[in-house]
Amino acid sequence: TSLHSPTIHSIIHTDLKLRKITSRWVPHNLSKKNKEDRVAICKENLAKFKENKWRLSDVVTGDESWFYNRVIKHKQCNKSWVGVGEKPRTIVNREQAEPKTMFTIFFKSTGMVHISHLEPGKTVDNESYRIKCLYPLMKSIKEIRPKSGLTNIKFHHDNAKPHVHSSVKKYLESQNLTIIRHPPYSPDLAPCDFWLFDYIKRHLTDQPDVQSLKNQITEVLQNIPKKEYLKSFQKWLERMEHCINNDGNYFEHTLE
Repeated sequence: TSLHSPTIHSIIHTDLKLRKITSRWVPHNLSKKNKEDRVAICKENLAKFKENKWRLSDVVTGDESWFYNRVIKHKQCNKSWVGVGEKPRTIVNREQAEPKTMFTIFFKSTGMVHISHLEPGKTVDNESYRIKCLYPLMKSIKEIRPKSGLTNIKFHHDNAKPHVHSSVKKYLESQNLTIIRHPPYSPDLAPCDFWLFDYIKRHLTDQPDVQSLKNQITEVLQNIPKKEYLKSFQKWLERMEHCINNDGNYFEHTLE
């Protein structure tokens, strides 16, 4: 090779461009059918709102999540200053047997509607969801809407097995509610999952028992400004648009 001609070694190092890419976590490996269903359901739901057949103010949404008595913050939140020669504080990872309780929370664009919980360590099934969650929820809706009650209520929850059980469907239909369809494998389209639960957990502190934990969760919910509840529903509609524009694929990596 001449003095000025590039060697193979230099060509490799000049032309080979490497990028370090962070792996993207997704809830589910979506099939073609899953993506088509996500798009179809989002289009169907958005059309109802755009045509003013549905109003955001009439929507009640909810879900369940585990809440631990001991709070472990995100790694960034656990950073702290230490003096020279001092040891940093120790954060113990969560153990399998740590006390936890499943709470179910329902809310609308103006705030919390109802909160309930199971016995510590117990998980939800169709019977407990119907009796311990939905029955008192209907009562709470009627209390905050003394004139209209359940009239025009649009009810939204995800496709967890207890939610889609025949006994649950039958009960909701008996209450003359409009059930908003939820796409498969779509926590990115559920306000509890993409906003509320994380918000609550970031504002909790360690609690000695279930009642004090419930009290604190309730306090957090009551202190959320109404505009934030409304904003979460507006973002819900925006996320449906994102889902459609991304052909049913997960889109959160595209959000700012």
